[in-house]
Amino acid sequence: MSRLVLYMSMSLDGFIAGPDDRPGQELGRDGGRLFNWLDDRMSDGPNGQVFREALATGAVISGRRTFELAGRWQGDHHDGVPIFVLTRHVDEGDVPPGSARFVTDVEECAELARAAAGDRDVLVHGAGAAQALLRAGQLDEMEIHLVQVLLGDGRRLFDALGPGHIELEPVRILQGRDVTHLRYRVRR
Repeated sequence: MSRLVLYMSMSLDGFIAGPDDRPGQELGRDGGRLFNWLDDRMSDGPNGQVFREALATGAVISGRRTFELAGRWQGDHHDGVPIFVLTRHVDEGDVPPGSARFVTDVEECAELARAAAGDRDVLVHGAGAAQALLRAGQLDEMEIHLVQVLLGDGRRLFDALGPGHIELEPVRILQGRDVTHLRYRVRR
């Protein structure tokens, strides 16, 4: 069965975007710093390995905010894989481009993505989607790209997760240029 795996760059103080993230400034002020490690994405080292793993996924689940800030990826996140956008509401007539589809139920979204991915993993994007999937017991693993910077403000990855206690099991640690990749399995 496909695993749902969150891939997220994060500052040491827990931010995934700098302050004032919005269209035209999608990563917030200074948030681009979280993605410097991607300069090494074509390397044979750890950054290239993690990047290739992300692009080997067979489907994507994205939160609505992430989807919109990313320009809806013009309907193709990578290789034409299906994109399932977890959202609270769909406006009538709003049809997402390409392989994207809106889904309002978290359990259904996870089920559809797993089925679409086949024997490959599902890449999860966005704080809202990650939190909803965690609360529903659907997120299997997290690949956190921990960047050695303190942004001080912005959008936090787990800010609205809620009071529940969630145990994680370390799976691996890879030290790349400008980042430490931390992979955790969510304990059930």
